[in-house]
Amino acid sequence: MTRSFKIYPFYIIADMILAAIIFCFSYLLRYNLVSFAPFVYKKPYLEQYVLIFALWLLLIIFFFRKNRLYTTNRGLSIPKEIGKVILSLTYTVILISAAVFLLQYKFFSRKIIAESFFALCVSLSAWRAVKRTMLRRMIARGLRNINILIVGANETGRIIAEETKLIPWLGFKAIGYLDNHKEGYVDGIPVLGKIKDFFGVAKNNFVDEVIIAVTSESKEIVELIEQAKNLHLGIRKVVSSDPEASLVSGRLSYFGTTPLFTYSAKQYNLNGIIFKRIFDITTALIFIILLLPLFVIIAVLIKLDSPGPAIYTQERIGVKGGIFKLYKFRSMIKGADTLQEALLTKNEAKDGIIFKIRNDPRITTVGYFIRKYSLDELPQLFNVLCGEMSIVGPRPPLPNEVKKYKYYHLDRLQVKPGMTGLSQIRGRSELTFRKLVKWDLWYINNWSLRLDLNILFWTLPAILKGRGAY
Repeated sequence: MTRSFKIYPFYIIADMILAAIIFCFSYLLRYNLVSFAPFVYKKPYLEQYVLIFALWLLLIIFFFRKNRLYTTNRGLSIPKEIGKVILSLTYTVILISAAVFLLQYKFFSRKIIAESFFALCVSLSAWRAVKRTMLRRMIARGLRNINILIVGANETGRIIAEETKLIPWLGFKAIGYLDNHKEGYVDGIPVLGKIKDFFGVAKNNFVDEVIIAVTSESKEIVELIEQAKNLHLGIRKVVSSDPEASLVSGRLSYFGTTPLFTYSAKQYNLNGIIFKRIFDITTALIFIILLLPLFVIIAVLIKLDSPGPAIYTQERIGVKGGIFKLYKFRSMIKGADTLQEALLTKNEAKDGIIFKIRNDPRITTVGYFIRKYSLDELPQLFNVLCGEMSIVGPRPPLPNEVKKYKYYHLDRLQVKPGMTGLSQIRGRSELTFRKLVKWDLWYINNWSLRLDLNILFWTLPAILKGRGAY
């Protein structure tokens, strides 16, 4: 399965906190079991105990890192992860016991070592089991699904497609096949084209990984692998019956029961996605609570200004081409969408993809004000709560805009759209589509929580200036 070997400091911090609590309680209970009066603790040999506990903690971090317990691996089962935890802790307790013996710390209680070891096994295993269970549920519900394109709608390809349904908690989704001899649907999964169509199919369908289910080593397959590498996709291929027939060396792995050679694995910052989601929910809730009176005032003003609903919904394209309903405060007259075709000749966007008019006659009096200060975007906080958008990210395009996209434009749809982003603080509507894409791709390739906070910090001054909004 897809692996990631990036170290996540959060895991280390969680282990350190749990271990410190266990060491502290083991020590206090050992010497204060009878008399446990507040602030009257007995603390014999405290410095020596702190030394041993600090050494033990360093050993835990060392062996956990050595056994890749501070990385993410979707394919690792809970029992196997717990087994790695217990094995690593067993190594540490043996070394700590040896250290106590060599230092001649005869006062050091063997009971403390035994109790701490047992408590560490339980607590460090339990929190990992809970974490992995929660992640699996979130992934099964659609968190960062991995789109897989299967080359070959043969028996092997169909087995691989079936495996994606049997293990939904891994987040794999078979979006289609490439096959030179079949068309239509195979077991309900579409054949998206022939092998030569790989590049266009991969871009248009937001493919993350390609699994080659044919043993052929033809020139067409070699070219496909090179294209997949250039697109930075994960690449796996069924194991050939001839061990010398492999195109390149790879790591043997299994997709369910199917052995595959992994030539390159796409890296997924799953923890970053989760932290971003927590940040989105927390921020959205805070803003909704604080701005609720403003929501009511704007809605009333819109209703008084012109007939029609206060909230306007519109179909937008989300992450990986998904369609969702975007919420906005209505800033135009009722039925404004039907009038857009008559205004196409006045479009000030020269690229022909987006539609912008500086003095749009459809905008109402209240609409002009709320657009200038981006107040019409506030209902999108509910899109954020629903998981359709993020606080920070590329702005969500319209379906008719995406139809005009070139292949490299589609890369801006690899992440959730946002309420604000680099384009909002760099010029808003005054930016050309080319520059908008440039900033969006830079954001995607350089994302960090710190970058999101910086963009959020600079959004307010950009909005208050009211420059570039129309």
